[in-house]
Amino acid sequence: MQIPHDTRRALDVVVALVNTAAEPDQPDGLSDIGALRGFVQEYSISDVGELGARDLAGVRTVRSKFAQVFAAPNARAASVLINELVATAGTTPQLTDHDGYDWHVHYFAPGASLGDHLAADGGMALAFIVVSGEQERLRRCEAPDCRRAFVDLSRNRSRRYCDSRTCGNRLHVAAYRARRKEADAGPSEQEEIVHGGEQQQDPDHR
Repeated sequence: MQIPHDTRRALDVVVALVNTAAEPDQPDGLSDIGALRGFVQEYSISDVGELGARDLAGVRTVRSKFAQVFAAPNARAASVLINELVATAGTTPQLTDHDGYDWHVHYFAPGASLGDHLAADGGMALAFIVVSGEQERLRRCEAPDCRRAFVDLSRNRSRRYCDSRTCGNRLHVAAYRARRKEADAGPSEQEEIVHGGEQQQDPDHR
């Protein structure tokens, strides 16, 4: 699937933001303004001024809406959520080549809050996925103890885990060990099970 560079970067930020949400075994990754500043720096989010409590609340709200898009059962449901996101953010497309990047489009308005910034750029990136007929690529990890979001960019839409080197390998190893344990039970145990079952049958039965 061909995705423009700026759209791919926006999708990376969307996924990362969704994955900061608190889970049973994971604290909220945006617990305070310091954590929000760290997120901005880690993902090189441009045109961000001084951050405060209002920004933190706004970004958490946008995070929740992004998560709803990942949970949407179909493209129509996703489109309603995305339309609300970009309309609320007041998108204002503009060409830019800041910080050495080639020409690309920013969708947030000049001077927009961080929440509106993320909602506009992330919302339009999600809109690209839906318009391309690829909404089902917005997924959650299928590992039983992991619900991290990811965008499946595999050619045949076959990716099941957020990271094949962690969740994927861990489940493959667990399945392999289960098969080995079953195989190691050996014929004797299998025969004992079968014979034990025969002994419980009615002795008059032939």
